[in-house]
Amino acid sequence: MEKFDAKRAHRELYAPPTEFVFVDVPEILYLAVDGHGDPNTAPEYAAALEALYAVAYTIKFASKGAGRDFVVGPLEGLWRADDETAFTSRRKEEWSWTLMLAQPDWVTPAEVEAAIATVGAKKSLPSLGLVKPLRYAEGRSVQILHRGPYDDEAPTLARLHDEFIPDHGLAFNGDHHEIYLTDARRTAPDKLRTVLRQPVRPV
Repeated sequence: MEKFDAKRAHRELYAPPTEFVFVDVPEILYLAVDGHGDPNTAPEYAAALEALYAVAYTIKFASKGAGRDFVVGPLEGLWRADDETAFTSRRKEEWSWTLMLAQPDWVTPAEVEAAIATVGAKKSLPSLGLVKPLRYAEGRSVQILHRGPYDDEAPTLARLHDEFIPDHGLAFNGDHHEIYLTDARRTAPDKLRTVLRQPVRPV
């Protein structure tokens, strides 16, 4: 049985170089949970992760049993704040976020609902009711691979926001998007690899 793997199906979106490049991002199906606050300290962030992965693996196992398997992809996050400098200054308490896991297109809303019900019958997760399917199309975007700790992203984001985007006659066109290619629980900070992406539009 061949497994669907989002990183292979959309290789250019998950393997950028360590310099800014343009990509055109099609509509992709995700499981998603919305929340707010510092990801290092907000209880709802940890609760969102737990619910998201529980539903994703339940869908995976049900799909595999039906003859179509897939790889649960890397964690992704959409990040937003009322003041965009909250990112470059790392004022994390001001951040709102949408945590996401890419899904194969064949996963239906009914299958997501069934997985949520299955998880709910086994355990009590405070954020389970927040898990939802999300079809998200970013379109034209700029992205780069960041190597190292998350808190070292600020200089790269400053270059993106203050130099690259205005120098190319562009403006923001959606949330800041990060894709976590490595697991921070098992990877040394200097070995972390993160895709940083920003949808853009002409001014």
